Amino acid sequence: MFDPVEKLKDFIRHPSVSADPAFKAGMNGAVAFTSDLLTSIGFKVEIINTDLHPIILASRGEDPAWPHVIVYGHYDVQPADPLNLWKSPAFEPEIRGNRIYGRGAADNKGPLMVHIASVARLLERRPDLPLRITFMIEGEEEMGSPSFPKFLEAYSDRLKTADLVYLSDTLLPREDQVVITCGLRGLVLCDVVVTGSKGDLHSGLHGGVLRNPIQALAELCASLHTPDGRVAIPGFYDDVMPVEPWEREEIRKLGSDPEEYRNFLGIPAFHTPPGYTPFEAVRVLPTLEFNGIGGGYQGEGTKTVIPSKAFVKISCRLVANQSPGKIRDLLYRTIRERMPSDVTFEIIDQHQGLPYVVVPPDRSNTPKEQSPVLADAFRAADTAIAEVFGKPPLYLREGGSVPIIADIKRVTGLDSVMMGLFLPEDNLHAPNESFNLDVMAKGIRASERILESIADRR
Repeated sequence: MFDPVEKLKDFIRHPSVSADPAFKAGMNGAVAFTSDLLTSIGFKVEIINTDLHPIILASRGEDPAWPHVIVYGHYDVQPADPLNLWKSPAFEPEIRGNRIYGRGAADNKGPLMVHIASVARLLERRPDLPLRITFMIEGEEEMGSPSFPKFLEAYSDRLKTADLVYLSDTLLPREDQVVITCGLRGLVLCDVVVTGSKGDLHSGLHGGVLRNPIQALAELCASLHTPDGRVAIPGFYDDVMPVEPWEREEIRKLGSDPEEYRNFLGIPAFHTPPGYTPFEAVRVLPTLEFNGIGGGYQGEGTKTVIPSKAFVKISCRLVANQSPGKIRDLLYRTIRERMPSDVTFEIIDQHQGLPYVVVPPDRSNTPKEQSPVLADAFRAADTAIAEVFGKPPLYLREGGSVPIIADIKRVTGLDSVMMGLFLPEDNLHAPNESFNLDVMAKGIRASERILESIADRR
């Protein structure tokens, strides 16, 4: 009998930190564990080597007339530091109450185990299930998936035979309310470094004859927003997808309390663009944020210098229909136009990612070319989740970014059904990460029903 909790314990024991070469053995162990597990339930497993960490490709079912589902997940995890804040060792799983604690428990080993367990149980009942299933499991998600686009290009012909991608790497807002994520924001990131003098200067001897780089940078940053919170870059909003009435209704059904959210953030008031609630703003609007800023003396006490350099780190979150390349060009042009001429500066390009959106069936503006199997998968999820969790899912765009989902769409044309399974209190990326075992059990039952319904579609 397949025991998903014991399997998850074994999975967590492999310290698969992708960003740190010191954890190579843990990465290798996670690959071997996952490969052996999938082989044991009847899958043909391939290990695809990349420049960094392998991708696991495992498949079953060969009849081209059967529907084909790709299940995505990742076996790598975030570093566990600071270790002294863990109540139990990060890579020694421990069950306390209805939770299993350990690094990767919720991101993404627990949710991935939900889908492996659901497939194992389904195939145990129905070994001849008319469904092609491919597990596509990478080991670099926590470091930006640098090898994944090249893999997609190389294997696109095989992957294009699928009907959809199915995964759980998104949020469950409450234990009784599943969200199927139908949109993710894209990204544009850059650093701006401003230089004034050739070295730090005494502010008494030289102050008043040159522009301080911190002042120049502050003036630039202040110019990038209007007082009401909109991004003040010409053309920034030109391609933003309008918010549909059904989306606003789904957000309303979420039932979140603005005052509770404000208290959670610890702020005296919200600062959202006119016409949008806080819960709409974080899901359907693009943003420009300053993620870091610095220059001059940072130590205790005072040091009266005019710094030679100052810097700011900028990120833009993009929504459907916005092009990262276009937004990057608009941002860089605005920086060049507004930077004072009596300093020099450099814009350092960081990475970017496409936004993603898919309109579920039975909603307005449903694309006519939507795959029938994809539409059936959404309907199957709607039914199964309502039966298992007691409430139908909500269909919401999410404020975060998972660039690989847009990459999959770009290269293969495949859309994704994203069933959220981790909770806010699961402490992703933080000490004492955990996964709710009740959610795990319900997720397995729901996933099993979803896949069986897709297989039996007529």
